[in-house]
Amino acid sequence: MYNFDFCVSTQIFFGKGQVVKLGPAIKKVADKVLLVYGGGSIKRNGVYDDVVRTLNDSGVEFVELPGVEPNPRVTTVKKGGDLCKEHGLQAVLAVGGGSTIDCSKVIGAAALYDGDPWDLVVDRTKIQKVLPIFSVLTASATGSEMDNGAVISNMETNDKLGTGHPGMLPVASVLDPVYTYTCSAHQTSAGTADIMSHTFENYFSKADDFMLLDGMAEAILKTCIKYGPIALEKPDDYEARANLMWASSHAINGLISKGKADAWSVHSMEHQLSAYYDITHGDGLAILTPAWMRHVLSDATLDRFVKYGVNVWGLDPALPKREIAEKAIDLTQDFFVNKMHIPATLREVGIDESKLEIMAQKASTKALQTAAFVPLYPEDVVAIYKSCLG
Repeated sequence: MYNFDFCVSTQIFFGKGQVVKLGPAIKKVADKVLLVYGGGSIKRNGVYDDVVRTLNDSGVEFVELPGVEPNPRVTTVKKGGDLCKEHGLQAVLAVGGGSTIDCSKVIGAAALYDGDPWDLVVDRTKIQKVLPIFSVLTASATGSEMDNGAVISNMETNDKLGTGHPGMLPVASVLDPVYTYTCSAHQTSAGTADIMSHTFENYFSKADDFMLLDGMAEAILKTCIKYGPIALEKPDDYEARANLMWASSHAINGLISKGKADAWSVHSMEHQLSAYYDITHGDGLAILTPAWMRHVLSDATLDRFVKYGVNVWGLDPALPKREIAEKAIDLTQDFFVNKMHIPATLREVGIDESKLEIMAQKASTKALQTAAFVPLYPEDVVAIYKSCLG
């Protein structure tokens, strides 16, 4: 296990009605905030009213930035940064899912930066300061409510890149499972796939001596497998929504990754799909994951897949190892396609052969070629993409 620093200082207000604590928490550091949200669903389901009430009760003024995209754009980051500068805003409050929170984090940096906000995405060392970030989570998926990273898209260059800074870690986040009741079936499915993919990226590691971290990762995966279908069938099942919400936070806040080396192989490949085709991130991850698993399965990786099959899917350890591994991968794909009703192929989400080569070149970063569970070169990525076309 490598040396590491670990500090997740986000204050979590978890449970029904906890939003009332948000206004007082913000008031400690800011009198005026930028209120950021997406397509307006928070105004239809009452979340907006709850947030405005706690802000008003605490004497916190706000300026609104609606319209954050599912794959948040750098152009929206610029709008937010400009609003903060124009109105002298002192903090950023994201109300929504991971896209809104990611966008808000980079807005917080752009507000204190004089150059092009895209600079902050391409080169995170340019981020020197960030306005305090707060969030109210309305979808369980990215875990952005409890980490210091963000992913932003530039549609002019077809780039989707991650950035981050310790100052982007939210000061406080409201996690009320009730606020996820109105998530669509598609949002619920894609979000569950996202949580599982974050976990997979850490679980499938070169090292095999992480009993504690592996056990935590397996618990997160089993939580998603149990509660994802329940949330689909009964959207207002509080326990299902609560378990998915807490799994989302812990899948990516560093708890299951510290001390490990990982390269986030499937995320790197999926970011290209989103950058070029603007598809739903979770859909792309669910389509790619079983194909990636089959591509990297070998005698060298067999034991890790056996462990996954036995500990997560409950397969009989007495079966031949290869059979366990292949069954585990089949069960993973079956879960995404038949239990969570996510598309099975890239063609189903509008992707054909035309851009596979250029996407593969961009996906196969130095990290994928050197630090990944199994090194992936452009030809490997092309092969994985092609196997997903159907």
